[in-house]
Amino acid sequence: MKINFKTFLRAAFIAPLFLALSCSDDFLDVPPQGEQPAEQFWVNAEDAAKAVNSIYANLRSWPQVAFAPIAVESMGSDEAEKGSDPSDATFMNNFDNFTATSTEGQFADFWAGQYKSINLCNQVIDNVPGIDMDASLKNRYIAEAKFVRAYNYFRLVRAFGGVPLRLTVPKDASQFILPRASKEEVYLAIENDLTAAAGVLPTSYTGADIGRATKGAALGLLAKVSMYQGKWAQVLDYTNQVMALGYALVPNYEQLFRLSNENSSESVFEIQAALVPGNSEASNSQYSQVQGVRGVAGGGWGFNVPTQVLADAYEANDPRRDATIIFRGETTPAGDVIPNSVPNPRYNQKSYVPFPLVQPGFTEGCQQNIRVLRYADILLMNAEANNELNNSAAALTSLNAVRARARGGNNAILPDVTFVSKEQLRAAIWHERRVELAMEFDRYFDVIRQGRGLEVFGAKGWKANKNEVWPIPQLEVELSEGLITQNPGY
Repeated sequence: MKINFKTFLRAAFIAPLFLALSCSDDFLDVPPQGEQPAEQFWVNAEDAAKAVNSIYANLRSWPQVAFAPIAVESMGSDEAEKGSDPSDATFMNNFDNFTATSTEGQFADFWAGQYKSINLCNQVIDNVPGIDMDASLKNRYIAEAKFVRAYNYFRLVRAFGGVPLRLTVPKDASQFILPRASKEEVYLAIENDLTAAAGVLPTSYTGADIGRATKGAALGLLAKVSMYQGKWAQVLDYTNQVMALGYALVPNYEQLFRLSNENSSESVFEIQAALVPGNSEASNSQYSQVQGVRGVAGGGWGFNVPTQVLADAYEANDPRRDATIIFRGETTPAGDVIPNSVPNPRYNQKSYVPFPLVQPGFTEGCQQNIRVLRYADILLMNAEANNELNNSAAALTSLNAVRARARGGNNAILPDVTFVSKEQLRAAIWHERRVELAMEFDRYFDVIRQGRGLEVFGAKGWKANKNEVWPIPQLEVELSEGLITQNPGY
Protein backbone atom coordinates (compact mmCIF):
# COMPACT_ATOMS: atom_id res chain seq x y z
CA MET A 1 0.00 0.00 0.00
CA LYS A 2 1.30 3.46 -0.88
CA ILE A 3 1.17 5.90 2.07
CA ASN A 4 0.07 9.36 1.00
CA PHE A 5 1.62 11.98 3.31
CA LYS A 6 -1.15 14.56 3.13
CA THR A 7 -3.92 11.98 3.29
CA PHE A 8 -2.32 10.45 6.35
CA LEU A 9 -1.93 13.83 8.04
CA ARG A 10 -5.66 14.27 7.74
CA ALA A 11 -6.55 11.02 9.43
CA ALA A 12 -3.67 9.82 11.61
CA PHE A 13 -3.88 9.19 15.32
CA ILE A 14 -0.89 8.08 17.35
CA ALA A 15 -0.53 7.21 21.04
CA PRO A 16 2.73 7.60 22.98
CA LEU A 17 3.90 3.98 22.97
CA PHE A 18 1.92 2.38 20.17
CA LEU A 19 0.59 3.34 16.79
CA ALA A 20 -3.16 3.40 16.26
CA LEU A 21 -3.64 3.13 12.53
CA SER A 22 -6.05 1.96 9.88
CA CYS A 23 -4.96 -0.71 7.45
CA SER A 24 -7.41 0.36 4.77
CA ASP A 25 -6.28 1.71 1.40
CA ASP A 26 -8.42 4.79 2.06
CA PHE A 27 -8.09 6.04 5.63
CA LEU A 28 -10.90 8.54 5.20
CA ASP A 29 -13.47 5.88 4.41
CA VAL A 30 -12.94 3.95 7.64
CA PRO A 31 -14.81 5.52 10.60
CA PRO A 32 -13.08 3.53 13.39
CA GLN A 33 -9.31 3.14 13.19
CA GLY A 34 -7.82 -0.18 14.27
CA GLU A 35 -5.01 -0.31 16.79
CA GLN A 36 -1.66 -1.78 15.80
CA PRO A 37 0.43 -2.57 18.91
CA ALA A 38 4.11 -1.62 18.88
CA GLU A 39 5.30 -5.23 19.04
CA GLN A 40 3.58 -5.88 15.69
CA PHE A 41 4.92 -2.71 14.19
CA TRP A 42 8.27 -1.60 12.73
CA VAL A 43 8.19 -4.40 10.20
CA ASN A 44 8.31 -2.74 6.79
CA ALA A 45 8.52 0.53 4.86
CA GLU A 46 4.79 1.04 5.22
CA ASP A 47 5.14 1.09 9.01
CA ALA A 48 8.00 3.57 8.76
CA ALA A 49 5.91 5.88 6.59
CA LYS A 50 2.97 5.74 9.02
CA ALA A 51 5.20 6.54 11.96
CA VAL A 52 6.89 9.52 10.30
CA ASN A 53 3.59 10.88 9.01
CA SER A 54 2.19 10.66 12.54
CA ILE A 55 4.98 12.95 13.75
CA TYR A 56 3.76 15.63 11.36
CA ALA A 57 0.09 15.06 12.22
CA ASN A 58 0.86 15.55 15.91
CA LEU A 59 2.44 18.96 15.23
CA ARG A 60 -0.99 20.53 14.80
CA SER A 61 -2.40 19.09 18.05
CA TRP A 62 -3.76 21.29 20.85
CA PRO A 63 -0.55 21.47 22.99
CA GLN A 64 1.48 22.38 19.90
CA VAL A 65 -0.61 25.20 18.44
CA ALA A 66 -3.30 26.39 20.87
CA PHE A 67 -3.49 27.64 24.48
CA ALA A 68 -0.15 26.38 25.81
CA PRO A 69 2.05 27.91 23.08
CA ILE A 70 0.01 31.13 23.18
CA ALA A 71 0.66 31.34 26.92
CA VAL A 72 4.32 30.33 26.86
CA GLU A 73 5.49 31.80 23.55
CA SER A 74 3.30 34.88 23.04
CA MET A 75 1.62 36.29 26.15
CA GLY A 76 4.81 37.58 27.76
CA SER A 77 5.55 39.87 24.83
CA ASP A 78 4.43 43.44 24.34
CA GLU A 79 2.74 42.62 21.04
CA ALA A 80 -0.06 40.39 22.39
CA GLU A 81 -2.55 40.23 25.25
CA LYS A 82 -5.21 37.76 26.35
CA GLY A 83 -8.22 39.10 24.45
CA SER A 84 -11.58 37.29 24.41
CA ASP A 85 -14.08 38.21 27.15
CA PRO A 86 -12.53 39.51 30.39
CA SER A 87 -13.81 36.54 32.41
CA ASP A 88 -12.70 33.88 29.93
CA ALA A 89 -9.42 32.00 30.59
CA THR A 90 -8.20 34.59 33.08
CA PHE A 91 -5.12 32.47 33.78
CA MET A 92 -3.68 33.88 30.54
CA ASN A 93 -3.26 37.21 32.32
CA ASN A 94 -0.72 35.59 34.64
CA PHE A 95 1.59 35.11 31.67
CA ASP A 96 1.06 38.69 30.54
CA ASN A 97 2.05 40.12 33.94
CA PHE A 98 4.61 37.41 34.85
CA THR A 99 2.79 36.09 37.90
CA ALA A 100 2.34 32.58 36.48
CA THR A 101 3.73 29.95 38.84
CA SER A 102 5.14 26.49 38.29
CA THR A 103 1.73 24.93 38.99
CA GLU A 104 0.07 26.71 36.05
CA GLY A 105 -1.39 24.03 33.79
CA GLN A 106 -0.26 25.63 30.54
CA PHE A 107 3.38 25.01 31.46
CA ALA A 108 2.61 21.34 32.00
CA ASP A 109 0.62 21.17 28.76
CA PHE A 110 3.38 22.80 26.73
CA TRP A 111 6.08 20.60 28.30
CA ALA A 112 4.10 17.38 27.78
CA GLY A 113 3.22 18.36 24.22
CA GLN A 114 6.83 18.86 23.23
CA TYR A 115 7.96 15.62 24.87
CA LYS A 116 5.16 13.63 23.26
CA SER A 117 6.43 14.84 19.90
CA ILE A 118 10.01 14.04 20.89
CA ASN A 119 8.89 10.54 21.87
CA LEU A 120 7.29 10.01 18.47
CA CYS A 121 10.52 11.15 16.83
CA ASN A 122 12.61 8.88 19.05
CA GLN A 123 10.48 5.89 18.06
CA VAL A 124 11.31 6.52 14.42
CA ILE A 125 15.00 7.19 15.06
CA ASP A 126 15.33 4.04 17.20
CA ASN A 127 13.27 1.63 15.11
CA VAL A 128 13.39 2.59 11.45
CA PRO A 129 17.11 1.69 11.07
CA GLY A 130 16.21 -1.97 11.67
CA ILE A 131 13.60 -2.11 8.88
CA ASP A 132 14.56 -3.73 5.58
CA MET A 133 13.60 -1.00 3.08
CA ASP A 134 15.04 1.41 0.55
CA ALA A 135 18.14 2.92 2.17
CA SER A 136 17.70 6.45 0.87
CA LEU A 137 14.07 6.61 2.00
CA LYS A 138 15.03 5.16 5.37
CA ASN A 139 17.68 7.83 5.84
CA ARG A 140 15.24 10.55 4.83
CA TYR A 141 12.64 9.38 7.34
CA ILE A 142 15.22 9.43 10.13
CA ALA A 143 16.32 12.91 9.04
CA GLU A 144 12.73 14.17 9.11
CA ALA A 145 12.33 12.84 12.65
CA LYS A 146 15.57 14.52 13.73
CA PHE A 147 14.38 17.83 12.29
CA VAL A 148 11.12 17.74 14.24
CA ARG A 149 12.89 16.59 17.41
CA ALA A 150 15.24 19.55 17.08
CA TYR A 151 12.29 21.89 16.58
CA ASN A 152 10.65 20.62 19.78
CA TYR A 153 13.82 20.93 21.80
CA PHE A 154 14.36 24.46 20.48
CA ARG A 155 10.93 25.41 21.75
CA LEU A 156 11.72 23.86 25.13
CA VAL A 157 15.15 25.43 25.58
CA ARG A 158 13.89 28.90 24.65
CA ALA A 159 11.10 28.59 27.19
CA PHE A 160 12.78 26.80 30.10
CA GLY A 161 16.54 26.78 29.57
CA GLY A 162 18.15 23.39 30.18
CA VAL A 163 15.69 20.47 30.06
CA PRO A 164 15.94 16.68 30.25
CA LEU A 165 17.57 15.47 27.06
CA ARG A 166 15.87 12.28 25.92
CA LEU A 167 17.30 11.00 22.65
CA THR A 168 16.08 7.38 22.80
CA VAL A 169 12.89 5.59 23.78
CA PRO A 170 13.07 4.47 27.45
CA LYS A 171 13.83 0.76 27.72
CA ASP A 172 12.68 0.34 31.33
CA ALA A 173 11.34 2.31 34.28
CA SER A 174 14.82 3.36 35.38
CA GLN A 175 15.12 5.47 32.24
CA PHE A 176 11.81 7.33 32.58
CA ILE A 177 13.15 10.20 34.69
CA LEU A 178 16.21 12.12 33.54
CA PRO A 179 17.90 15.15 35.14
CA ARG A 180 18.02 18.45 33.33
CA ALA A 181 20.78 18.81 30.79
CA SER A 182 22.46 22.20 30.60
CA LYS A 183 21.21 24.75 28.09
CA GLU A 184 24.48 24.30 26.18
CA GLU A 185 24.01 20.51 26.02
CA VAL A 186 20.47 20.93 24.68
CA TYR A 187 21.63 23.35 22.01
CA LEU A 188 24.41 20.97 21.01
CA ALA A 189 21.91 18.12 20.62
CA ILE A 190 19.69 20.37 18.50
CA GLU A 191 22.63 21.33 16.31
CA ASN A 192 23.64 17.69 15.89
CA ASP A 193 20.13 16.71 14.80
CA LEU A 194 19.80 19.58 12.35
CA THR A 195 23.26 19.10 10.88
CA ALA A 196 22.51 15.43 10.29
CA ALA A 197 19.11 16.27 8.81
CA ALA A 198 20.48 18.96 6.50
CA GLY A 199 22.93 16.46 5.06
CA VAL A 200 20.15 14.09 4.02
CA LEU A 201 16.92 16.01 3.37
CA PRO A 202 16.05 17.08 -0.18
CA THR A 203 15.76 20.72 -1.16
CA SER A 204 12.12 20.28 -2.20
CA TYR A 205 9.30 17.79 -2.70
CA THR A 206 6.58 17.29 -5.26
CA GLY A 207 2.96 16.20 -5.12
CA ALA A 208 1.63 14.80 -1.87
CA ASP A 209 5.02 15.07 -0.14
CA ILE A 210 5.01 18.89 -0.20
CA GLY A 211 5.15 20.14 3.39
CA ARG A 212 7.74 17.71 4.71
CA ALA A 213 10.95 19.00 6.26
CA THR A 214 13.57 20.02 3.70
CA LYS A 215 17.26 20.83 3.64
CA GLY A 216 16.33 24.51 3.75
CA ALA A 217 14.18 23.97 6.83
CA ALA A 218 17.04 22.24 8.66
CA LEU A 219 19.57 24.91 7.67
CA GLY A 220 17.12 27.70 8.48
CA LEU A 221 16.41 26.34 11.94
CA LEU A 222 20.15 25.85 12.44
CA ALA A 223 20.58 29.55 11.68
CA LYS A 224 17.94 30.46 14.24
CA VAL A 225 19.43 28.17 16.88
CA SER A 226 22.83 29.74 16.21
CA MET A 227 21.35 33.26 16.46
CA TYR A 228 20.01 32.52 19.93
CA GLN A 229 23.55 31.56 20.98
CA GLY A 230 25.19 34.59 19.36
CA LYS A 231 27.13 32.43 16.88
CA TRP A 232 27.08 35.02 14.13
CA ALA A 233 29.53 33.34 11.74
CA GLN A 234 27.36 30.23 11.76
CA VAL A 235 24.19 32.29 11.30
CA LEU A 236 25.73 33.92 8.26
CA ASP A 237 26.89 30.61 6.81
CA TYR A 238 23.55 28.85 7.27
CA THR A 239 21.44 31.75 5.99
CA ASN A 240 23.69 32.13 2.95
CA GLN A 241 23.15 28.44 2.20
CA VAL A 242 19.37 28.83 2.49
CA MET A 243 19.43 31.94 0.31
CA ALA A 244 21.07 29.87 -2.45
CA LEU A 245 18.26 27.29 -2.49
CA GLY A 246 15.73 29.26 -4.54
CA TYR A 247 13.32 30.69 -1.94
CA ALA A 248 11.59 33.98 -2.74
CA LEU A 249 9.39 36.49 -0.94
CA VAL A 250 5.70 36.39 -1.86
CA PRO A 251 4.97 39.81 -3.43
CA ASN A 252 1.80 40.52 -1.43
CA TYR A 253 2.45 40.37 2.32
CA GLU A 254 -1.21 40.08 3.33
CA GLN A 255 -1.84 37.27 0.85
CA LEU A 256 1.18 35.37 2.15
CA PHE A 257 -0.93 34.17 5.09
CA ARG A 258 -3.99 33.12 3.11
CA LEU A 259 -4.81 29.54 2.16
CA SER A 260 -3.84 30.09 -1.48
CA ASN A 261 -0.24 30.75 -0.46
CA GLU A 262 0.35 27.79 1.80
CA ASN A 263 3.69 26.10 1.09
CA SER A 264 4.62 29.08 -1.08
CA SER A 265 8.03 30.16 -2.35
CA GLU A 266 8.52 31.92 1.00
CA SER A 267 7.69 28.88 3.11
CA VAL A 268 10.76 27.30 4.70
CA PHE A 269 8.66 25.17 7.04
CA GLU A 270 5.03 25.21 8.03
CA ILE A 271 2.77 22.84 9.93
CA GLN A 272 0.25 21.26 7.60
CA ALA A 273 -3.50 21.43 8.26
CA ALA A 274 -6.60 20.67 6.22
CA LEU A 275 -10.38 20.61 6.29
CA VAL A 276 -11.27 17.04 5.33
CA PRO A 277 -14.83 16.78 3.98
CA GLY A 278 -16.84 14.31 6.02
CA ASN A 279 -14.20 13.96 8.74
CA SER A 280 -14.30 16.72 11.35
CA GLU A 281 -12.14 14.74 13.78
CA ALA A 282 -9.28 14.66 11.29
CA SER A 283 -9.71 18.40 10.70
CA ASN A 284 -8.39 19.04 14.16
CA SER A 285 -6.19 22.14 14.14
CA GLN A 286 -7.48 24.81 16.52
CA TYR A 287 -4.73 27.34 15.80
CA SER A 288 -7.07 29.72 13.98
CA GLN A 289 -10.13 28.96 16.08
CA VAL A 290 -8.62 30.12 19.37
CA GLN A 291 -7.39 33.37 17.79
CA GLY A 292 -10.33 34.15 15.49
CA VAL A 293 -12.58 37.19 15.76
CA ARG A 294 -14.91 36.65 18.71
CA GLY A 295 -18.61 37.29 18.42
CA VAL A 296 -19.10 36.70 14.69
CA ALA A 297 -20.18 33.61 12.78
CA GLY A 298 -17.11 31.96 11.33
CA GLY A 299 -14.76 33.78 13.69
CA GLY A 300 -13.41 32.13 16.81
CA TRP A 301 -12.60 32.50 20.48
CA GLY A 302 -10.69 35.78 20.27
CA PHE A 303 -7.52 34.99 22.24
CA ASN A 304 -3.96 36.24 21.65
CA VAL A 305 -4.92 39.64 20.28
CA PRO A 306 -2.49 42.33 19.08
CA THR A 307 -1.83 45.21 21.45
CA GLN A 308 -2.05 48.91 20.77
CA VAL A 309 1.69 48.97 21.42
CA LEU A 310 2.18 46.72 18.40
CA ALA A 311 -0.17 48.79 16.24
CA ASP A 312 1.82 51.89 17.13
CA ALA A 313 5.16 50.25 16.32
CA TYR A 314 4.65 50.34 12.55
CA GLU A 315 5.99 53.19 10.45
CA ALA A 316 3.39 55.41 8.84
CA ASN A 317 1.57 53.65 6.00
CA ASP A 318 3.40 50.33 6.49
CA PRO A 319 0.99 47.87 4.81
CA ARG A 320 2.02 45.15 7.25
CA ARG A 321 0.07 46.84 10.05
CA ASP A 322 -3.30 46.22 8.41
CA ALA A 323 -2.15 42.84 7.11
CA THR A 324 -1.27 41.74 10.66
CA ILE A 325 -4.13 43.27 12.65
CA ILE A 326 -7.87 42.97 12.10
CA PHE A 327 -9.41 46.13 13.58
CA ARG A 328 -12.88 46.35 15.03
CA GLY A 329 -15.19 47.99 12.49
CA GLU A 330 -13.11 47.20 9.40
CA THR A 331 -13.92 45.10 6.35
CA THR A 332 -11.18 42.54 5.68
CA PRO A 333 -9.58 42.18 2.23
CA ALA A 334 -11.70 39.02 1.84
CA GLY A 335 -14.88 41.05 2.44
CA ASP A 336 -15.71 40.01 6.01
CA VAL A 337 -17.30 42.83 8.00
CA ILE A 338 -16.01 43.12 11.58
CA PRO A 339 -18.80 44.73 13.65
CA ASN A 340 -18.05 47.46 16.16
CA SER A 341 -19.77 45.24 18.71
CA VAL A 342 -17.02 42.57 18.87
CA PRO A 343 -15.42 42.47 22.34
CA ASN A 344 -11.82 43.25 21.35
CA PRO A 345 -10.49 46.16 19.31
CA ARG A 346 -7.91 44.02 17.47
CA TYR A 347 -7.43 40.41 16.33
CA ASN A 348 -4.63 38.40 14.71
CA GLN A 349 -5.04 38.59 10.94
CA LYS A 350 -2.22 36.14 10.24
CA SER A 351 -4.28 33.28 11.69
CA TYR A 352 -7.47 34.47 9.98
CA VAL A 353 -9.46 32.33 7.55
CA PRO A 354 -12.33 34.08 5.70
CA PHE A 355 -15.60 33.35 7.46
CA PRO A 356 -17.46 31.83 4.46
CA LEU A 357 -14.86 29.03 4.32
CA VAL A 358 -16.00 27.72 7.71
CA GLN A 359 -18.26 24.69 7.33
CA PRO A 360 -20.88 23.51 9.84
CA GLY A 361 -19.50 20.89 12.19
CA PHE A 362 -15.88 21.88 11.57
CA THR A 363 -13.48 23.92 13.69
CA GLU A 364 -13.18 27.49 12.47
CA GLY A 365 -10.08 27.89 10.32
CA CYS A 366 -8.99 24.28 10.73
CA GLN A 367 -7.50 24.33 7.20
CA GLN A 368 -4.97 27.08 8.04
CA ASN A 369 -1.33 25.97 7.93
CA ILE A 370 0.92 27.41 10.65
CA ARG A 371 3.92 29.29 9.27
CA VAL A 372 6.88 28.21 11.41
CA LEU A 373 9.83 29.57 9.41
CA ARG A 374 9.66 32.01 6.50
CA TYR A 375 12.24 33.26 4.01
CA ALA A 376 11.79 36.80 5.35
CA ASP A 377 13.09 35.53 8.70
CA ILE A 378 16.10 34.02 6.92
CA LEU A 379 16.87 37.39 5.30
CA LEU A 380 16.57 39.24 8.60
CA MET A 381 18.82 36.74 10.36
CA ASN A 382 21.30 37.18 7.50
CA ALA A 383 21.11 40.95 7.91
CA GLU A 384 21.70 40.74 11.66
CA ALA A 385 24.63 38.35 11.27
CA ASN A 386 26.24 40.52 8.60
CA ASN A 387 25.88 43.61 10.76
CA GLU A 388 27.36 41.89 13.81
CA LEU A 389 30.28 40.80 11.61
CA ASN A 390 30.74 44.36 10.28
CA ASN A 391 29.45 43.63 6.78
CA SER A 392 27.09 46.60 6.60
CA ALA A 393 26.53 46.55 2.84
CA ALA A 394 25.43 42.92 2.85
CA ALA A 395 23.28 43.55 5.93
CA LEU A 396 21.49 46.39 4.17
CA THR A 397 20.85 44.28 1.08
CA SER A 398 19.00 41.60 3.06
CA LEU A 399 17.19 44.07 5.31
CA ASN A 400 16.01 46.24 2.43
CA ALA A 401 14.79 43.22 0.46
CA VAL A 402 12.27 42.62 3.24
CA ARG A 403 11.25 46.28 3.31
CA ALA A 404 10.91 46.40 -0.48
CA ARG A 405 8.44 43.53 -0.44
CA ALA A 406 6.48 45.20 2.35
CA ARG A 407 6.04 48.47 0.46
CA GLY A 408 4.91 46.62 -2.65
CA GLY A 409 6.41 49.01 -5.18
CA ASN A 410 5.21 52.18 -3.46
CA ASN A 411 8.56 53.86 -2.88
CA ALA A 412 6.92 56.74 -1.05
CA ILE A 413 6.58 54.50 2.01
CA LEU A 414 9.15 52.40 3.84
CA PRO A 415 12.25 53.80 2.17
CA ASP A 416 15.42 51.74 2.20
CA VAL A 417 17.47 51.90 5.37
CA THR A 418 20.84 53.58 4.92
CA PHE A 419 23.90 52.85 7.03
CA VAL A 420 24.84 55.29 9.76
CA SER A 421 26.42 53.12 12.45
CA LYS A 422 26.51 49.49 13.47
CA GLU A 423 24.36 50.23 16.52
CA GLN A 424 21.72 52.10 14.53
CA LEU A 425 21.61 49.38 11.89
CA ARG A 426 21.17 46.77 14.63
CA ALA A 427 18.21 48.74 15.97
CA ALA A 428 16.73 48.97 12.47
CA ILE A 429 17.04 45.21 12.00
CA TRP A 430 15.44 44.55 15.37
CA HIS A 431 12.58 46.87 14.45
CA GLU A 432 12.12 45.08 11.14
CA ARG A 433 11.95 41.72 12.89
CA ARG A 434 9.30 43.15 15.19
CA VAL A 435 6.95 44.34 12.45
CA GLU A 436 7.70 41.69 9.83
CA LEU A 437 7.31 38.72 12.19
CA ALA A 438 4.62 40.18 14.47
CA MET A 439 2.18 37.67 15.99
CA GLU A 440 4.32 34.74 14.81
CA PHE A 441 5.50 33.75 18.33
CA ASP A 442 9.02 35.17 18.07
CA ARG A 443 8.88 38.63 19.65
CA TYR A 444 9.08 37.51 23.30
CA PHE A 445 12.17 35.38 22.84
CA ASP A 446 13.77 37.86 20.44
CA VAL A 447 13.70 40.62 23.06
CA ILE A 448 15.17 38.32 25.71
CA ARG A 449 18.03 37.07 23.52
CA GLN A 450 18.76 40.73 22.64
CA GLY A 451 19.24 41.40 26.35
CA ARG A 452 16.37 43.89 26.49
CA GLY A 453 13.88 42.02 28.65
CA LEU A 454 13.84 44.53 31.49
CA GLU A 455 13.79 47.51 29.13
CA VAL A 456 10.88 46.26 27.04
CA PHE A 457 8.88 44.08 29.43
CA GLY A 458 9.77 45.60 32.81
CA ALA A 459 6.57 47.62 33.00
CA LYS A 460 4.62 44.38 32.60
CA GLY A 461 6.33 42.81 35.62
CA TRP A 462 9.33 41.11 33.97
CA LYS A 463 12.26 40.66 36.38
CA ALA A 464 15.90 40.18 35.47
CA ASN A 465 17.63 36.96 36.59
CA LYS A 466 14.25 35.22 36.74
CA ASN A 467 12.00 35.81 33.75
CA GLU A 468 14.62 35.00 31.12
CA VAL A 469 12.97 31.57 31.39
CA TRP A 470 9.64 30.23 32.59
CA PRO A 471 9.31 27.83 35.57
CA ILE A 472 9.69 24.10 35.08
CA PRO A 473 6.22 22.52 35.58
CA GLN A 474 5.96 21.64 39.26
CA LEU A 475 4.51 18.23 38.45
CA GLU A 476 7.73 17.30 36.63
CA VAL A 477 9.81 18.35 39.64
CA GLU A 478 7.67 16.31 41.99
CA LEU A 479 7.54 13.20 39.80
CA SER A 480 11.32 13.26 39.51
CA GLU A 481 11.65 13.39 43.32
CA GLY A 482 13.99 16.34 42.97
CA LEU A 483 16.11 15.00 40.11
CA ILE A 484 14.67 17.78 37.93
CA THR A 485 15.48 21.11 39.57
CA GLN A 486 13.41 24.29 39.40
CA ASN A 487 14.54 27.50 37.70
CA PRO A 488 15.76 30.25 40.08
CA GLY A 489 13.10 32.56 41.44
CA TYR A 490 10.23 30.10 41.09
